[in-house]
Amino acid sequence: MTEQHVTLNQQQEAFAQALAKAYQSKEPLRMADWQGVVTDDDTAYAVQDRFVALKKLPTGGYKVSLTSKQTQDMFDSDSPLYGQQVDSHFLPAPAHLSLKEQTMAPLLEVELGFRATEDLLATDSLDDLLHKTAVCGTVELPDSRFADWFPDLDKFSVMSDCAVGGFVVYGEERPSAEVFPTVADAANVNVTLYHDGKEEATGSSSEVLRNPFESLAWLVKKLAAQGKVFRAGQLVSSGTFLLPPHLTAGKWEAKFDHGFGNVTVNVVD
Repeated sequence: MTEQHVTLNQQQEAFAQALAKAYQSKEPLRMADWQGVVTDDDTAYAVQDRFVALKKLPTGGYKVSLTSKQTQDMFDSDSPLYGQQVDSHFLPAPAHLSLKEQTMAPLLEVELGFRATEDLLATDSLDDLLHKTAVCGTVELPDSRFADWFPDLDKFSVMSDCAVGGFVVYGEERPSAEVFPTVADAANVNVTLYHDGKEEATGSSSEVLRNPFESLAWLVKKLAAQGKVFRAGQLVSSGTFLLPPHLTAGKWEAKFDHGFGNVTVNVVD
């Protein structure tokens, strides 16, 4: 059963148009100008869908946000949320980015990515998802169309803004069932994040709804409820292992265990 279709009112349509304009121009919106325009989840996803349509770019996959108690509390939410990501913003590692030319106000998150090797269904068990995906380490670079957005942007604006989607840099992909003998093993991936060779943070995949496969399952079911399908070939960055720092110039490197290797992003001003 699909969720009820939402028709945007004039203000909400203007909001989607403003997001699309900011996406193109890199001139940020002011939070106060759009406060209260969207006040529920279904409308926020409808604005996101409109924003996606206005981009006129193919969707290469998704990102899942608010996958830890800490981040849910920051945004006054009791569940995760997702954003649709344009195909060209998924970059193989090592990636090179310009802060000025390609971003607005980005953060950095370290995650696991899952690519569907066949369409994923709401009826799939966690074990089905293990056998229907490839997995990789990712460095996700959340970014918003709003000025001074983190951590003050309200949840509905985050959702409308494609879950503050920026770029996703992904490492080597391997069949999930070869990396993890069981679904439970995916809860024990560890990472250390370095900036110009200096350790910045450490994190664990257990931060992501206790197991990143739970995040993937949540996304597949949420999409199905909205009449969407997680298609073969699409990739999702499934939720951060650690509280995100601001992205600054330099070499950022996420070093994973479990044979994932390193995912590197070289950033210039």
